[in-house]
Amino acid sequence: MTKNNGSVANRGLPEDWRDGIFLGRIETAEGPTPILIRGGQVFDMARVAPTTSALIALDARSGGELMGGIEVLETAHLLSPVDLQCVKACGVTFAVSALERVIEERARGDHTVAAEIRSKIEAVLGGSVRSTVPGSAEADALKQTLIDEGMWSQYLEVAIGPDAEVFTKCPVLASVGHDAPVGVRSDSGWNNPEPEVVLIAGPDGKAAGATLGNDVNLRDFEGRSALLLGKAKDNNASCSLGPFIRLFDDGFSMEDVRTADVAMTIEGEDGYVLEGHSTMREISRDPEDLLRQSMSEHQYPDGFALFCGTLFAPTQDRDEPGRGFTHKVGDTVTITSARLGTLVNPVTTSAEAAPWTFGIGELFSNLARRGLLAA
Repeated sequence: MTKNNGSVANRGLPEDWRDGIFLGRIETAEGPTPILIRGGQVFDMARVAPTTSALIALDARSGGELMGGIEVLETAHLLSPVDLQCVKACGVTFAVSALERVIEERARGDHTVAAEIRSKIEAVLGGSVRSTVPGSAEADALKQTLIDEGMWSQYLEVAIGPDAEVFTKCPVLASVGHDAPVGVRSDSGWNNPEPEVVLIAGPDGKAAGATLGNDVNLRDFEGRSALLLGKAKDNNASCSLGPFIRLFDDGFSMEDVRTADVAMTIEGEDGYVLEGHSTMREISRDPEDLLRQSMSEHQYPDGFALFCGTLFAPTQDRDEPGRGFTHKVGDTVTITSARLGTLVNPVTTSAEAAPWTFGIGELFSNLARRGLLAA
C-alpha cells in the first residue's frame, strides 16, 4: 500500500505555496525554531521572535535569516506550528457531528448498538437539526418539541442553543506535528480521527491564519459520560496540527476558511481504507462567532489555536457489520485541504507514543541558553 505523505520536498505545503506566507516550527540542533516560508524561500525567524506565538502577536512577516529554498524542508523535523498558544476546540458545530454525539450518549459508549440508534435518531431529528440556526427562535421551538418527545440531549444544547461548546484540547506545547504519531488510549475500543480546520488567533482574539488539525477522539469514553470529555480528548499525542500555519494576506482570508473543503483518508496495515470529506460550508456557527465565544470573559495573552469542529463522523464498518469504525495501531491518517496543505500522522497508542517531556520551563531554558530572550 502506498501511503501519501505529500511531496517530500514541500512537506505537506499546498500546491499554491509560492503564493502564500507560511509559519511553522522545526527542530534544529539548538532547539525548536520558528520558520517563515515566503517567496519560495525558508527563513529562520528565531532572532526576530523566538516563538510562533510572539511572531503572530508582532505580525512579523519580514526579516529572519535565510536558510535556503524549499529543499531545506526535505530533511527538517517538523514540529507542531504552535508553541505557547493554548489549544482550544469547539465541538458539535456540524449537524452530522451533533447526531453522532447523541448516538454515543444513547449507546453509552457501546459501538455494537450504534447503528440501530442512528437510524432511529436520524428519522426523528436529521432534517430539523440541519436546518436550524443555533440560538434562534426556531431553535428554541425545536428544543421544546424535542423535550416533549423525550429526545433532548446535552449535545443538542450546544448544537442549536446559544452557547457553543468550547474546551481545552491539550496543554501548551503538547501538540504534535506532521509525520509524528498520534495516540489513542490503549483501553479505548471505539475511537476516530477528526479532521478539522484550526484557526490561529493572536492575543487580541483575531485570527491571523489557519492550519489543519486532527482532534483525535475516543467515542466510547465520551459516550459513557460527557464528564469524561477530558479523557476522551486530552491524552498523550492526541492532538496534531500542521504542517504549517497559512497566514492571512491578500490571497488568503477568513472567506477561504469559510469555504474550505477537507478530505481525509485512513489507511490500515490490514488493507482497510476509509475516505471522508468535510466542508466548512456546512458549519452551523460562523468561525468568527466561535472565536468570539472562545474569548468571552477570558484572555489568551499568548494567543490560541481553535479547532472549528468537523462534519466527518466515520460509520463505515471495519471488522464486522454494525460495528462501525475504530482505529488500529499502524493506521495512517491523511488530512488535506487545497489552501492549507496535507497533514499526515501514523496512529499508535498514547502509551507507546513518545512521551511529552519538553514543557514551558524547558523551552525557556533552551531559549535562554541560545540568547533568544530579550531583557
